Amino acid sequence: MQLLSYPGRIHQPSQIKIESIRETRMMDQLKKKYDENGVIHVPEFLSAKDVSEIREELERYIHEDLRGKPADAATREADGEQVRNLWRLEEHNPCFRKFAERADLLQLVRTLLNGEPVLAAIETFNKPAKVGSGVPPHQDNAYFCRTPADKLTIWIAIDPVTNENGPVTYIKGSHLNGVLPTKPSGVKGNSIGLAEEVATAPEAEFCGILAPGDATIHHCNTIHWSAPNTTDSPRLGFLMVYRGAHTEVDQALRETYVAASTINSPS
Repeated sequence: MQLLSYPGRIHQPSQIKIESIRETRMMDQLKKKYDENGVIHVPEFLSAKDVSEIREELERYIHEDLRGKPADAATREADGEQVRNLWRLEEHNPCFRKFAERADLLQLVRTLLNGEPVLAAIETFNKPAKVGSGVPPHQDNAYFCRTPADKLTIWIAIDPVTNENGPVTYIKGSHLNGVLPTKPSGVKGNSIGLAEEVATAPEAEFCGILAPGDATIHHCNTIHWSAPNTTDSPRLGFLMVYRGAHTEVDQALRETYVAASTINSPS
């Protein structure tokens, strides 16, 4: 089954595209594909202007603000210099929080989450050129620890994402199996991975090859991973995470996560 692609844009000040989705029942189709596959591909999710502004603000934040933030506001690559991840931008940067709480974004998320959306996190996966580390196969809910599992991530490409620079690969339908057993991964920034390798048919995999402004939206139980970036080109991803207001902490998952994150912190 092919993933649904929506050729619209979500941007300010216009909300026409979201209105168009609702009028043409496209929102229902997006919801159906999200429920079936656990991941949807949304080309041109953001305008070129939005992408440029996000890139500029991230660069400014790293060079001007990050040094004054807590140590766990970022994870560095193995070289100790390049930023691997920025964490909790919803707390550390009001501009990004305002962006993520736009009415048009929340309307889309509300439909997918089966309830009122709550912004849970804004973060980055930078994948800098040459040294960008890989991400082991995992499910986000091993970190998020929510029940019911109504939580999702909007993953937006700021740089081109190619086959060579570490795209994210998703297993379609894997969100339907709940949270699988986990183990500490030994990867700083991604402390938990799957305990066992999951066999899957090639046609069940979706590789997120994206142009700047394109997005994927994935369920918190969808298995996904990415390879290291050994190319000369960075692969910056900007992520916004939302949960349904009706969700609660799953204490058993939380205990497993805390134990793993103690070994590899921050994550």
